[in-house]
Amino acid sequence: MSAEITLFVNPTAGSGRAAHAAQPAASALREAGFSVRTVVGGDAPDALARLRTAVREGTGAVIAVGGDGMVSLALQALAGTLVPLGVVAVGTGNDFARAMGLPVREPARAGRLAAEALKEGRFREIDLGRVAREGARDGGGGTWYGTVLCSGFDSRVNDRGNRMRLPLGRFKYDLAMALELAAFRPFPYRITLDDGPVLETEATLVAVGNGSSYGGGMRICADALPDDGLFDVIVVGDCSRTTLLKVFPRVYKGTHLDHPKVTVHRAAKVTLEAAGITAYADGEPLGPLPVTAQCVPAALRLLA
Repeated sequence: MSAEITLFVNPTAGSGRAAHAAQPAASALREAGFSVRTVVGGDAPDALARLRTAVREGTGAVIAVGGDGMVSLALQALAGTLVPLGVVAVGTGNDFARAMGLPVREPARAGRLAAEALKEGRFREIDLGRVAREGARDGGGGTWYGTVLCSGFDSRVNDRGNRMRLPLGRFKYDLAMALELAAFRPFPYRITLDDGPVLETEATLVAVGNGSSYGGGMRICADALPDDGLFDVIVVGDCSRTTLLKVFPRVYKGTHLDHPKVTVHRAAKVTLEAAGITAYADGEPLGPLPVTAQCVPAALRLLA
């Protein structure tokens, strides 16, 4: 392993927390005997291009400092390579770090743990989802994700929230949810699991989980494991606004899975088709359905 470690930093994540969090992480790595190179891009495509260059030139590991968006970018460069990923989670959601049992908003501790794991060679091989979408401009390689692909009501809330400038923070998405509820209707889906027969159903949302949570701790795929070679596919069926309002708060504890309107499937490959719905993965927009997600076993080495 190269002694040079790459810090992949989003200086704006967590209202500037990432820029400060990079300092204790760098100190911990240097104290462990590693040299540190920092990669900061002007925008997401520039940051990813710079990271891919660092990986190609033989960096020993990448430490993503920021939130789930920064981890998502890092996955695009690291998936399928032997370069391990560490995470200093200081963003808003931090669902990847939660799912992997890593520290959240404890940058000094996260930096120390990453340095110790590197010195001792402690890695965990985890699965990733790879999403293919018709007409996507990804060179045919698809988009990688680590936690949850969502579609339906929750993605419509994301769409609306992303268009809103005010209010700020999570209040924006609370308001977006209220506005979407006012216009709520179930969506006609076509779902294919592992190339089996097409399931046609009316659904409120469909989530395809490699990890357990999205949205900053909402345990939509509460039982999903990132190293079992399978997705947990959660289908919330056709339900009324009243039922949705009762079920949705239970997502934070994962107790929604026993509701009669919720069905859980397990599959290694999932195709979702529905008109007028945008898919999101790791909180990032993928584009409109249809999409096909494939679970790729041991696609990433994670600093344990």
